[in-house]
Amino acid sequence: MSQKPYGVNELREMFLSFFESKGHLRLPSFSLIPQNDASLLLINSGMAPMKPYFTGEVEPPRHRVCTCQKCIRTGDIENIGKTARHGTYFEMLGNFSFGDYFKHEAIAWSWEFLTSPQWVGIDPERLYPSIYVDDDEAFEIWNKEIGIPAERIFRFGKEDNFWEHGAGPCGPCSEIYFDRGEKYGCGSPTCGVGCDCDRYVEIWNLVFTQFDSDGNGNYARLKKANIDTGMGLERLACVMQGVDNMFEVDTVQNIIKHVSRIAGVHYHDNEKSDVSLRIISDHIRGSVFMINDGVAPKNDGRGYVLRRLLRRAARHGRLIGIEGPFLSEVCDTVIKENSFAYPDLVTNAEYIKKVIRNEEESFNKTIGQGLVLLNSIVEKTGGKVLSGADAFRLYDTFGFPIDLTEEILAEKGMTIDMDGFKALMDEQRSRARTARSEKNILAWSDDNVLKGVAGTQFVGYDSDTAECRVLAIIRDGELADSISEGDSGVIVTDVTPFYAESGGQVGDSGVIHSGSSFRFSVSDCKKARSGQTIHIGHVDAGMVSVGDTVKAEIDVKRRRAIRRSHTSAHLLQKALRDVLGDHVHQAGSYVDEYRCRFDFSHFSAMTKEELAEVERRVNELILDALDVNVSEMPIEEAKKLGAMALFGEKYGDVVRVVNVSGRSIEFCGGTHVRNTAEIGLFKIISEASVAAGVRRIEAACGDNILKMINEMQGILDSATAQLKLTGAAELPDKIESVFAELKEKDHEIDALNARIAELRIGGLIDGAKSVGSVIVVSDYMDGTRADVARAVCDMVKDRYPNAVCVICAVSEGKGSFVVSCGKEAVAAGANAGRVVREVCALTGGKGGGRPDSAMGGAAELAKAQEALAKAADIVGAMLK
Repeated sequence: MSQKPYGVNELREMFLSFFESKGHLRLPSFSLIPQNDASLLLINSGMAPMKPYFTGEVEPPRHRVCTCQKCIRTGDIENIGKTARHGTYFEMLGNFSFGDYFKHEAIAWSWEFLTSPQWVGIDPERLYPSIYVDDDEAFEIWNKEIGIPAERIFRFGKEDNFWEHGAGPCGPCSEIYFDRGEKYGCGSPTCGVGCDCDRYVEIWNLVFTQFDSDGNGNYARLKKANIDTGMGLERLACVMQGVDNMFEVDTVQNIIKHVSRIAGVHYHDNEKSDVSLRIISDHIRGSVFMINDGVAPKNDGRGYVLRRLLRRAARHGRLIGIEGPFLSEVCDTVIKENSFAYPDLVTNAEYIKKVIRNEEESFNKTIGQGLVLLNSIVEKTGGKVLSGADAFRLYDTFGFPIDLTEEILAEKGMTIDMDGFKALMDEQRSRARTARSEKNILAWSDDNVLKGVAGTQFVGYDSDTAECRVLAIIRDGELADSISEGDSGVIVTDVTPFYAESGGQVGDSGVIHSGSSFRFSVSDCKKARSGQTIHIGHVDAGMVSVGDTVKAEIDVKRRRAIRRSHTSAHLLQKALRDVLGDHVHQAGSYVDEYRCRFDFSHFSAMTKEELAEVERRVNELILDALDVNVSEMPIEEAKKLGAMALFGEKYGDVVRVVNVSGRSIEFCGGTHVRNTAEIGLFKIISEASVAAGVRRIEAACGDNILKMINEMQGILDSATAQLKLTGAAELPDKIESVFAELKEKDHEIDALNARIAELRIGGLIDGAKSVGSVIVVSDYMDGTRADVARAVCDMVKDRYPNAVCVICAVSEGKGSFVVSCGKEAVAAGANAGRVVREVCALTGGKGGGRPDSAMGGAAELAKAQEALAKAADIVGAMLK
């Protein structure tokens, strides 16, 4: 049987179509950003997003599903490119059963898909299954039902064929191996399935989740067993296309060819350049998909992973001779090769390319400086180990990822003092944690105590109050039966009008009470991972117990102000896209009763004109008194309306849509005004950068504008009173007049300084010391500014070419050293920059400058006179 060399895109579609024919629901790939799973930085397997379905926390959309899941793994990043097996980005094909079918169907369908001529059509003689050593059931299915001879079925132990990660669901595996042929073998007579050589490659893993482990070696059979399978798409493509590794499959090869054209090199001509080509192709694939899912380059978390990939790829571009930014150009090929399965790449192409271009340009500006510093440090140390302090400096000052420093040093045969580096990193993190604590940034994270407590029904879209029953009370971090006057804690109810902090909207405040007998002031409201609304606050009076009926009431005035801010954020995004372009996407937001903070993708500071136009457009939408309609609808219907989704976010089949009379349509779960006229007025307060390619606007609306106007009026009234003006209208002329007077006085001061300098020169020359062909003059000028001392030095330098002038000027308790060297003095070997460094060092200070002119600081003034006395000796040591 001959194999057809199916491409990556063909195989992906073939797999999903096959399992659709078996009653599976095809799900789109989940975002690379884990949802409600703090245990993962990035999705790294096909089953990772399915955890809530396997554990029963969430009901799956169907009990049979199939996916092709994007994955990122960076645990072995140092091996990327150096071997043919390692990659950070890959796609995982998988079919899943949540308590539906089990081993018989999973095994039969895997064999049918791989061997049937209507599907992949692999020669069955080249496939070998493995099973867990004690799994006789799987053996019988493979042997009796599929017809695989016993000698072609391999039994392996726990390490190879039993899936288990601590306590919880687990079970045996059955893997399917493909025989690549003798030329890939090791030649050993015992070579076979399980050998470490490259002949037999595992292409599909079928996991039979049938036990519940207590973590201590005891296994109870699950009431409902599950199926979790995983097959690497690129690995399957290698088999079908008859190539050696994932870098040679069609879609990846096209990326490598694009990079090769830019660099003017050829793949397989040189092993060193091949490594770089593999690294670049792998890292740019992963980067494109991460950015498309909403990850932005940062110095921590998943943003650091992205930054690390991009900078590593950029550096390897340099190594193969590419001058300047090139990765954003390669994006075109990455997007083209993947657009069939991921059409949103095309939609977001310009944004993705701008993020990459911006990051690469930023790195190119700093990498040169960083490499110079690194090489300088290496030369000075002359050893084999770079200190942790130097490695941290490269990271903190130049943005060099520690992994990149490590990689560069490895090429030089050096290592890093990682313990020292980690200690400095821990200190930095500790400072950051302290800063966050001081800012009183609170987050509800430890909600495991609420497992088993029913979820809370939110009724706050339509009602400001609700009769409800207390489901749980948390006091001192633990469940309690009651909470009484003076206690702080958490109350969970079955129903609530309180909006829990979500989607950038702050949580509601208000009261929970039962008439006059009990009153709980709610200061904040958050959402537990297990679905409950958590009311955080303090008991002002009385006591309440679990099971009691209470009344929940939000602070209506505050909610109205929050609604105004939230709707204004939607109008702001609409105006920004109209003025700046469709590349603008929300990158974060925060709305409360005082302000609207909106982060968005854009790559340069906004001009005054752009800000004014955005503000004008938002106020125009407000004054047009547009109705704001909120409805729930199928996601496809919402997309047809043109509804904007939060960039990188994934949604369910039914979404909540906020429609401002067709002018702004967005997916949103927050609370909003009914008509834009309720917002009143909108004012942009500031615009600034918060990250590479991300800008932030802070704005206010409603009665906050009136407060701002009153504050500004107070400032104007104070200024006019102090300047003895009759009104604020006179301020511009008065300010111009004051500046003119100050400028005139500056001219007078400059003239006086020149006169003072003239008078000091004669005395300085009279006290000069001769050092060879050079004269050295020095003076301690108390009550003199540094600019006066500089004028004196410049005059000495101009009038006496063989002079070195060293002055310590002292003003307001601070000392400054100023040094100048005439042309003849410089020719003789004198250097002002070196002189000032040495005299400053004698006082514990620092300085520097050019050979003819330099400045520095005197840290300890008491030592300044002593330093001046040594000036002649310092100069003498420099002369030729």
